[in-house]
Amino acid sequence: MCGLVGILDHALEGGRAGDEALLRRMTESLAHRGPDDSSIHQEAGVGLGHRRLSIIDRAGGQQPLANEDGRVITVFNGEIYNHAELRSTLEQRGHDFATRCDTEVIVHAWEEWGERCVEHFRGMFSLAVWDRNEQALFLARDRLGIKPLCYAELPDGRVLFASEIKALLACAEVPRDLDPRAIEDYFAYGYVPDPRSIFAAVRKLPPGHTLLLRRGEPMGPPRQYWDATFDSSSDRSLSAEQAGEALVAQLREAVDIRLEAEVPLGAFLSGGVDSSVVVALMSELSDRPVDACSIAFRDPHYDEAEHAGKVAGHLGLNHHIHKVDSERFDLIDELALLFDEPFADPSALPTYEVSRIARQHVTVALSGDGGDEVLAGYRRYRGYQREARLRGRLPDGLRRGLFGSLARWYPKADWAPKYLRGKATFQALAADPVAGYLRSVAVVDDDQRARLFSQRFQRELQGYHAAEVLRGHAAEAPTHDPLAFVQYLDLKTWLPGDILTKVDRASMAHGLEVRVPLLDHRFMEWAGRLPTDLKVRNQQGKWLLKRAFEDRLPHDVLYRTKQGFNMPIAEWFRGPLRQRLREAVLGKRLMDSGYFDASRLRTLVDEHQSGRSNHARPLWALLMLESFLRRCVEGAR
Repeated sequence: MCGLVGILDHALEGGRAGDEALLRRMTESLAHRGPDDSSIHQEAGVGLGHRRLSIIDRAGGQQPLANEDGRVITVFNGEIYNHAELRSTLEQRGHDFATRCDTEVIVHAWEEWGERCVEHFRGMFSLAVWDRNEQALFLARDRLGIKPLCYAELPDGRVLFASEIKALLACAEVPRDLDPRAIEDYFAYGYVPDPRSIFAAVRKLPPGHTLLLRRGEPMGPPRQYWDATFDSSSDRSLSAEQAGEALVAQLREAVDIRLEAEVPLGAFLSGGVDSSVVVALMSELSDRPVDACSIAFRDPHYDEAEHAGKVAGHLGLNHHIHKVDSERFDLIDELALLFDEPFADPSALPTYEVSRIARQHVTVALSGDGGDEVLAGYRRYRGYQREARLRGRLPDGLRRGLFGSLARWYPKADWAPKYLRGKATFQALAADPVAGYLRSVAVVDDDQRARLFSQRFQRELQGYHAAEVLRGHAAEAPTHDPLAFVQYLDLKTWLPGDILTKVDRASMAHGLEVRVPLLDHRFMEWAGRLPTDLKVRNQQGKWLLKRAFEDRLPHDVLYRTKQGFNMPIAEWFRGPLRQRLREAVLGKRLMDSGYFDASRLRTLVDEHQSGRSNHARPLWALLMLESFLRRCVEGAR
């Protein structure tokens, strides 16, 4: 796992004065991603930089790496799991290899297949290939967006690209102006969805896309080379037993190809279904006990260590469990620097901690990320299915009028038991399917954002609404099945924007590589053909996965209520973070930003801290935005 950077100068035949120093600054800004080695390559108008975390062919895999004649050179972040198979194919076609590393496969695959080389890669990656003869720079990102890649085009004719935004900001000429639409997106989703970034001048290459830049030619749009597919009618002949056996075989192979490493390898174990499934398969494939890393919290309401311990004992794991303090408030500013953007998922705190602990024992860790998206584990999916059935039974006019009236009449009852909180459900039913789903995932819903944002900022948005992100993906959704439809929306937004960004930044902060077998694209393509009733049955999400592993894992681990990495932020804001919250949200930085209505900021803080309402989610988003503005924007200036 590594960090990459680069510069392409369209305007000059020779190197621009200062570009080598800039390239080195950009490369060193990503030292945390690759603590083992650092190197750059520079020629007329082109520079590539790389930080390396050595995993495979530690002696011979240095980057930037070139082909035999030096015409093609690459920098790469990630793992190509089928590199041995590709190497054999390419050798048969006359290509000579000098190393055993997966990086060298990339330059020869580019020679053989050009832009379509990525279609042959099975793995997680962001990469850049410079072809001197073609005067072409090729950028690519893996199918699911496990590894990040961003870029900026400058008015002076240069294009900069990097694994993280902070490397682009090493160039003083990259504008720091924030994108108003990204602010709207951030408060709706809790992150800034691809391809937008918080900075107007910086773009993220979307998952499953490539970008080809030719010297002296205008930049074209990214090209999509892969998309998730759903066809639940194709495998209806499979019985549940047959489907379960096939699922285990598919996952077993996806885990197996991710066990190659020349460094200590283990796994995250939360005690949930997905990480337990991954560790169970690792145990079957390993000839020694698997190193599994877990964290325990002092607050029992948020601690899953007991369940992780039960799995570890059942499988005979070498279990490393560390108790950590959930109140690591010093990490708030650290996370702002790691993410380069405001990021409002509080589970980034424990993800950072479990990565720190895991790195004390292993260099590579397998995780269970992606299981909920691929196999329909989220409770909101079942809720959306129910809403979709009800929408289909009522004419649109009647549905909007009936549920719109109920939503206006019904009080917002955050304090009440869940079965009495009907307002959000009525609002969702009154809305169209996309707007209704946005309500179910929004950090700050439409009504709250309308009150939170200043009139000046709302005019600046020029009518833009965060739902446009989902509507764009909904228009491309390859399915009409309600469950598959929202799975697709999550695969395009929530998964790369929140889950995978969180894991990448938190793990890379400690030089830890995380591999995600449940996001193997071949497994995903197989899972996309499963009938809906094998994913959700009897209101049980991930039904087939749980059934298939009943003989491998304890029943109460498989069927207990999903918990996840939750943090007691509502209590923090009334206790140990009380004063910090007031200083951040009501301080000069947010008050003078022009984004917010000052009276609404005061109301949110006062109502929450008095206990009258629970505004934990919007307040956490505001706290993280303030930290971002202070550390990343003002600090960069």
